[in-house]
Amino acid sequence: MTDLSDLVETPDAEREPQTGNGQPVAAGVPSDGTVTAVRDVPHMKWWGWGVPGVAFHHEDKPGFAPFVIKAVGLDLHAVSPLDPPSFEGIDVPASRDDGRVRAAAAEIVGADAVTDDALARVVHTYGKSLRDLVRIRAGVLPRTPDLVVYPGTEDEVQALVAALVGLDAVLIPFGGGSNIAGSLEPDPTETRVVVSVDLGRLDRLIDIDEASGLARIQAGALGPVLEAQLNERGWTIGHFPDSFTHSTLGGWVATRSSGMQSDKYGDIADIARGMRVARPNGLLDVKAYPSASTGPSVRELILGSEGRLGVITEVTVQVHRVPAKRVIHAYFFPNWTAGLAAMQAIAASDTHPTVTRVSDARETGFSLATAKESKGLSGLAQKGLMAFLKRRGWDLDELCLSFIGYEGEPDHVARQRKAVERIVKRHGGIGVGTGPGVLYDQKKFDTPYLRDFLLDRGTAGDVSETAAPWSKLRAVYDRAIAAAEEAYASLGRQGWIMAHLSHSYHGGACLYFTFAFVFGDDPVGEYDVVKTAVQQAFADAGGSLSHHHGVGLEHAAWMPDAVSAEGVGMLQGVFAATDPGGNLNPAKIVP
Repeated sequence: MTDLSDLVETPDAEREPQTGNGQPVAAGVPSDGTVTAVRDVPHMKWWGWGVPGVAFHHEDKPGFAPFVIKAVGLDLHAVSPLDPPSFEGIDVPASRDDGRVRAAAAEIVGADAVTDDALARVVHTYGKSLRDLVRIRAGVLPRTPDLVVYPGTEDEVQALVAALVGLDAVLIPFGGGSNIAGSLEPDPTETRVVVSVDLGRLDRLIDIDEASGLARIQAGALGPVLEAQLNERGWTIGHFPDSFTHSTLGGWVATRSSGMQSDKYGDIADIARGMRVARPNGLLDVKAYPSASTGPSVRELILGSEGRLGVITEVTVQVHRVPAKRVIHAYFFPNWTAGLAAMQAIAASDTHPTVTRVSDARETGFSLATAKESKGLSGLAQKGLMAFLKRRGWDLDELCLSFIGYEGEPDHVARQRKAVERIVKRHGGIGVGTGPGVLYDQKKFDTPYLRDFLLDRGTAGDVSETAAPWSKLRAVYDRAIAAAEEAYASLGRQGWIMAHLSHSYHGGACLYFTFAFVFGDDPVGEYDVVKTAVQQAFADAGGSLSHHHGVGLEHAAWMPDAVSAEGVGMLQGVFAATDPGGNLNPAKIVP
């Protein structure tokens, strides 16, 4: 196995000097675009992903600009990026609270944990989808929360829910704000007072039952915060979604999140064993049993409920000891068909690697284009490998890159790897060592910064993901690619779509698509054409409407395809019975 550390990279985000954005700012708004923290709760920048001073850069990646002009027709050398937007130019609707809701909330959490600050309300209006970012940068704010409240204890959350529903206010739970399915935004026609309940202060590891590997963790804990607390005691949750650095445990549960290592640890639906949920009439406590025969699963109802059944305050999760060894190896397959077949065979083999991921040729080309220039021996090794593959008869335009991860005791990792690599070899694959895997591991959470980079240059970039049985997976892939290309043609746009397989199961796998195009005068309308085409392709070809991003408003139209009209009616009945006043994040999932 050749070790080529500089062969491929995932898009990296690099720190810039913390000098501000050079734009006028509103009074009380820091020049770096962050929100002044209430009770030390951090937030992402209001107009984009992540933290100020961090951004994607392409200048040290010689293949990136040529790739972009070929893919979407954007000449990075000919276009100047937009300056970060100025909050001073945003017209924020006035809070509709007449003082009654604020007074009730302040009595419970304290006056300094309730705010109607304009910037705080804007930050809590949207998530971070392409639709969200286009609108927020343009100042399109038909409805913002009227108040943002930061409870500090479960008792305060419970009291807030009871009191504010009693005042007929609307409550929208808020974790890290990373959602891309429209799960956070208020209904623009809502006339009642809308309150964003920010769980950021509930971020503690409460307890670990070490005999059972069960950890009680407050729902507002961000990924790095909860993982650091677990690691200090020798444990890991094993759940690492792309949004890990800016999403919370409660948000993962509320949207049925999946992580990069779900092949071993499971999705959050497998990891979350119990939860506590604040509801208007009391606290719902779902106990963390190994298994139970207790009728329809209340636990399953809370998973994916997006705040419509209450505010999640605490989750009991299955945790695991930090593994003695963890390594990710990179492999090449001669084509997409071979890569898919290998992933299916690995899933059927019960070898249980932590990561099984393979990119199609389009995404592999993108990954190679984001590599920094290879020099010296590594550059020679890269050229030598490509020459070797050509001599073997490989079409380098069909090349597919794969990452497979292994964890556990060293001898266990060795056995896993040996068994997996027999399967890889049987499907024509070749190993290229741990170097690319190290880079992937280091930069796996940086990809969302690329969306801001493109948006600054008039280009839409976003994602759609689905899950399908192995028997339908290729048909779903082919239909989604064709649908996107048909949508680009209808718009008269040059566009790009690429995909990777991740999250393998015995019965099937997740396909994760990324699409991009240079937009015109109607970015949201054009985005809708492409997004709708891809989503409809999933439904038509037998894929799920989403694998781990949730439903929200973005995907609600496809719920009848996913669960049938009768299923939608059942969900409407549940929401109507458990929230008769429509106070808990109304209109999400189903109207």
